[in-house]
Amino acid sequence: MIPRIRQWLSGEGPQTATQTRILMVCTGNICRSPTAEGVLRRKLEQAGLQGSFAVASAGTQGYHTAEPPDPRAVKAAAARGYDIARLKARPMRPEDFTAYQWVLAMDRGHLDWLRKRAPASAPARVSLLMPFASRNPGVDEVPDPYFGGPEGFERVLDLVEDACDGVVARLRAGQPLLSEPA
Repeated sequence: MIPRIRQWLSGEGPQTATQTRILMVCTGNICRSPTAEGVLRRKLEQAGLQGSFAVASAGTQGYHTAEPPDPRAVKAAAARGYDIARLKARPMRPEDFTAYQWVLAMDRGHLDWLRKRAPASAPARVSLLMPFASRNPGVDEVPDPYFGGPEGFERVLDLVEDACDGVVARLRAGQPLLSEPA
């Protein structure tokens, strides 16, 4: 019962044992990672891959636990056809390293935080999201838009869409996501 309640609170849909699980991670789980979750879910759906993959998001910190995404993130995402309004913030949990096969960080600070906490035996692969992008060469992090204006949320969407296109292309081609993509 508790896992189902956690799943509902986090906005995650039901998963099956055969799905590959991908977790997007940022600081508070109210801007970048829920945006990335919504974008990747939609792109997987458009590619006809939604049944094979489950996507969720979490934060390195629990500042906003159970809160919806930042209204500016919701508005920017909705303008591009992504519905993230029902997602709920949650902190990263130790069991996420075994529950998810891929944990994709929005910036190097998150990546370092995750690597310090990942058990050596955990099957999860931890990586940055942006190395999967192709239209933004040299950009390796998704910047935090929280303290800026609407243009920051648009920039996050531009970067996340690019990187998620790369993730979907790899998955569609049957290529595994690597811990450090080339």
